[in-house]
Amino acid sequence: MTNLQNVFMLKDGQVEKTLQTSKDKGLTDEEAAARLKKYGTNELARAKRESLWLLFLRQFHQPLIYILLLAAIVTLVMKEQIDSMVIFGVILLNGVIGFVQEAKALKALESLAGSIETEASVIRSGRKIKISSKQLVPGDIVFIQSGDKVPADLRLFQTNQLKIQEAALTGESVPVEKNSKAIGENVILGDRVNMAFASTFVTFGQGYGIVVFTGTNTEVGKISNLLKETVRMETPLIKKIAGFSKLLMYIIGILAVVTFAVGVFRGEGWLDMFKAAIALAVGAIPEGLPAALAATLAIGVSRMAKKNSITRKLPVVETLGSTTVICSDKTGTLTENRMTVKKIWTEKGYYDVSGQGYDKDGSILANGNKVNLDDDQSLLECLRCGVFCNDSSINFKEGGSEIQGDPTEISLLVCSAKAGIDNDLLIRSNPRLEVLPFESERQYMAVLIKTENGENRIYMKGSLEKLSKISNTGGNVTKAYDIIASDGLRVLAFAYKVTSNNKIVEEDLKEGFTFLGLQGMIDPPRAEAITAIKKCHDAGIIVKMITGDHAVTALAIAKQLGIAPTGKDSKVYTGIELEKLSSEELKGVAASNNVFARVTPEQKLRLVEALQALGHVVAMTGDGVNDAPALKKADIGIAMGITGTEVAKDSADMILMDDNFATIENAVEEGRGVFDNLTKFITWTLPTNLGEGLVILLAIFLGITLPITPTQILWINMTTAVFLGLMLAFEPKEPGIMQKKPRSPSQPILTKELIVKIIIVSIILLAASFLMFDHAIRNGSSIEAARTTAVTVFIVIEAAYLINSRSLHAGLIKIGFFSNKFIFLGILTMAVLQWAFIYLPFMNSAFKTEPLSGDVWIKIVAIGIGTFIVMEVEKVVSKLFISKKQ
Repeated sequence: MTNLQNVFMLKDGQVEKTLQTSKDKGLTDEEAAARLKKYGTNELARAKRESLWLLFLRQFHQPLIYILLLAAIVTLVMKEQIDSMVIFGVILLNGVIGFVQEAKALKALESLAGSIETEASVIRSGRKIKISSKQLVPGDIVFIQSGDKVPADLRLFQTNQLKIQEAALTGESVPVEKNSKAIGENVILGDRVNMAFASTFVTFGQGYGIVVFTGTNTEVGKISNLLKETVRMETPLIKKIAGFSKLLMYIIGILAVVTFAVGVFRGEGWLDMFKAAIALAVGAIPEGLPAALAATLAIGVSRMAKKNSITRKLPVVETLGSTTVICSDKTGTLTENRMTVKKIWTEKGYYDVSGQGYDKDGSILANGNKVNLDDDQSLLECLRCGVFCNDSSINFKEGGSEIQGDPTEISLLVCSAKAGIDNDLLIRSNPRLEVLPFESERQYMAVLIKTENGENRIYMKGSLEKLSKISNTGGNVTKAYDIIASDGLRVLAFAYKVTSNNKIVEEDLKEGFTFLGLQGMIDPPRAEAITAIKKCHDAGIIVKMITGDHAVTALAIAKQLGIAPTGKDSKVYTGIELEKLSSEELKGVAASNNVFARVTPEQKLRLVEALQALGHVVAMTGDGVNDAPALKKADIGIAMGITGTEVAKDSADMILMDDNFATIENAVEEGRGVFDNLTKFITWTLPTNLGEGLVILLAIFLGITLPITPTQILWINMTTAVFLGLMLAFEPKEPGIMQKKPRSPSQPILTKELIVKIIIVSIILLAASFLMFDHAIRNGSSIEAARTTAVTVFIVIEAAYLINSRSLHAGLIKIGFFSNKFIFLGILTMAVLQWAFIYLPFMNSAFKTEPLSGDVWIKIVAIGIGTFIVMEVEKVVSKLFISKKQ
């Protein structure tokens, strides 16, 4: 747009000349119209939306869905319309769920596009007028004041106590004091104090600036471009299920071809062999897996919602369980986002201030004991000075205080209230006569007060550097300042002077002040975040802080939270340092360091990408516009529900409704439980499919009648998946789940141990069904009765193995026999359905079954009990083998 690179380093006269404008008269209407045509409107380009039909159809572009479609078509060809409709129903349900969830996630760029639209006060042809911010062009002269949203990127040339809240863009926790001086070096975004950036908010004062960048060339526009270029990562679960489905599809296809070829080679009719191959394919397809996957994830989503975390896509629940690194923003995420005085110093010593945020429930303590203000007059006057030198207000209420003004000033009012001072009464009893507002050039704020005893006093707050020159300070003050500041606190000095003047005169401000003390404030860490981070560490999850705030403050908070070690060797990497690193160097830094400060949106994104390149599953938390690209790129983006911007929420996969980092720990635990239950279902269902396939394959190889028909296979697969397998979705989390290390992203769903389980149960199913089928035929039973026996063997073994699968490693005693009542409800329902399958005439006709005698039932139930015992013994043997191997 313009050639104003590093515009903050230029003098405002150079900017005015380059843009061919006038600070007094602005652009002419004709020139503004020409530039609008040349540069375009001051708005962000909206992303092209994918059509809803295409979005809906894309839900079916998955290997597992292809397998299910094959099963549905096969059953339709076989004129089994009911079975075909059931499978089509499962496919459609999964598609609708995915479509609804994904459609909600396509608003990020639209929200961002609206984030800079506002009304602007501009000088055109020497007149101050109001226009839509969309009509702004480079060279326009814009006026901003308290309450305004900055409409474009401005190079400031005149300021009057101007402060701008840039937290959403830079991560800076307090409003930034602005001035118009050129900056002599290349600095990062948060330190460009002569610039005002589009979409930020003016909290105090006034200013004039020249528009230098509009639309997509603004800093928020660059973030918009990053969002468009950032590709959202597929979740580990989706990747694993896709890989598993492809493998399954190939295996089923090969086995079906082999079955057909072997049968024809043996002289069987090709039509019969085609039906047999179809039967094998139907048997091997886990029709219930998508439904179980959706149900298990949906239950996890519901449980998380009750704990204040809302997920926007079902697979996100499982992704949390495999998270290895959490990258967290600081302000408002790990901290209260409320400046709080924590330390006070006077000549009598140091004081601690208890309590959090804007709640006056707290005390001023000396050595752990509540202080009496009468014992330290300097402490009392220091607190009073903080109230007098204050243009903010707070109204303490239950359920949340009403505040107005600067967070630093509010923290002083809260601190005095904790000491028992009635701020409103103090101000009424000691009226203000005159005020000199804080300016960066002066480095102080001064007020003239008529005290209640009739004395005129000048109270002053500001930098120690300034106040130490005009008051009676000693070496102890400097030492105290360094100690408090070393903890990352922002330190203000306080002093007063008695005067006979009724207004503030310059001579009164040069000397003679009595130094009162220091107050150190910080945006403190959430107490619950400290506990949550420890739990994350216990679970093997690394927590890293990535913030736009200052390095000293970030490190101090990180130490309190347990993110950084408390020693002096803790390293903080700043954005300027990260900018110099190559991609490979960044990987090493990202892996070995946990605190990153003064970083830009691009650098946050690079850090996430570096960690992902190292094989980590990355969760990223944040609340600002500057967090959006990294939130989108991370394996799971987590936005704050209360303080989060709409852009951050729309870019994220999960929203914390209470803005509480501790909620993430709960969500991680829930995610681990979801993956455990999914693994249990897969380990439980695959032996059925493998066993059915083996039964068909062996029958073809032996040249005998199929023990189970394709229709009967569908009965087994669909009913057991819904009424038995789905009950595992309600399984409670096993004890000690958060003491385990995160799963490796490269670890397959089925480990060697689980594959052994699947093979054992598959062999039991194959042997038991074949033996019982053969036994029935040898004893004179009809082919229908023999097949009914084989089907019932499958279902009873599955029910027995279901109880065993409630834990893949622990025995029932450890997890509690009745801890999941849905399991037994499912078994009871399945028993009723199987009774109907065997004994009701219309079911006999539909599925070609016959009633069974009591002695057959005794043998089948015995096989089920035997299976349960075998698999419980397998757990013990497996544990012994693993412990011996270790």
